[in-house]
Amino acid sequence: MDVITETNLPLLLVKKGKVRDTYRLDNKLLMVSTDRLSAFDVVFREGIPKKGIVLNMLSAFWFEKTKGIMDNHFITINLPQNLPAYLKGRSMIVKHATPIKLECVVRGYLTGSGWKEYQRSGSVCGIKLRPGLHDGSELDEPIFTPSTKAEEGHDINISMSEAKRIVGEETSDYIMKKSIELYEFGRDFALRKGLVLADTKFEFGYDENGRIILIDEAMTPDSSRYWLKEEYDKGRLLSLDKQFVRDYLEKSNWNKQPPPPPLPADVIEKTSERYLRTYKMLTGKELNVS
Repeated sequence: MDVITETNLPLLLVKKGKVRDTYRLDNKLLMVSTDRLSAFDVVFREGIPKKGIVLNMLSAFWFEKTKGIMDNHFITINLPQNLPAYLKGRSMIVKHATPIKLECVVRGYLTGSGWKEYQRSGSVCGIKLRPGLHDGSELDEPIFTPSTKAEEGHDINISMSEAKRIVGEETSDYIMKKSIELYEFGRDFALRKGLVLADTKFEFGYDENGRIILIDEAMTPDSSRYWLKEEYDKGRLLSLDKQFVRDYLEKSNWNKQPPPPPLPADVIEKTSERYLRTYKMLTGKELNVS
């Protein structure tokens, strides 16, 4: 299957993100998940085989599973016949929504930047945690750690009071509540499938009626940390997500500034394998878009 890193459709391009290209389709939107890889806010030249299809199909899976908790923008993965065949599986038709300018991060386990901050201060994003935790510790309860939504460059972690200043108290309280509900549902579901959902990121928006809905993607290996539970139980954090690439890059001499270094073929292959494995474990199915 071809690796798709660029799209050029005869439709109005609404937004080109790091991974997704969004087009206007009549009175709806066509969201295309490419195979582009972004790490440390830099988009790499190489694509990851089938990555976009995993992101799209897994988001569709979660949007269906969680619609009882939260309405979302998902309409269908069935596309009009006049669109190119390569879009099948990696595209969904979604409702228009005005994005809320917050990245809604929920952490159920201590790792990544949260672990680094905890080592320095005993807290994560200003939330004090009990002493004695280690990399990979499950938190007593999930914590909501919002960040700014940067068009370019790094998102910046902010406090809940700052979130309230940006989007209002009612909105920030509501999306915090829903983010934690969504995470807890995904965490419990993933555990039954042999995966630990350590943390994840959600995005919300206002639909045409002013209601807040879940948008963008949902609990994918791009927006989440997944660990293999059988390895976690042995004390090892085996990532089945984008962290595998980040770990490789951390050990390289790259300064995390453009241009990105070339990715070795084995890193590309193993990343693709991890995304596909996560999809199969969660859905119980091989990735099939025929």
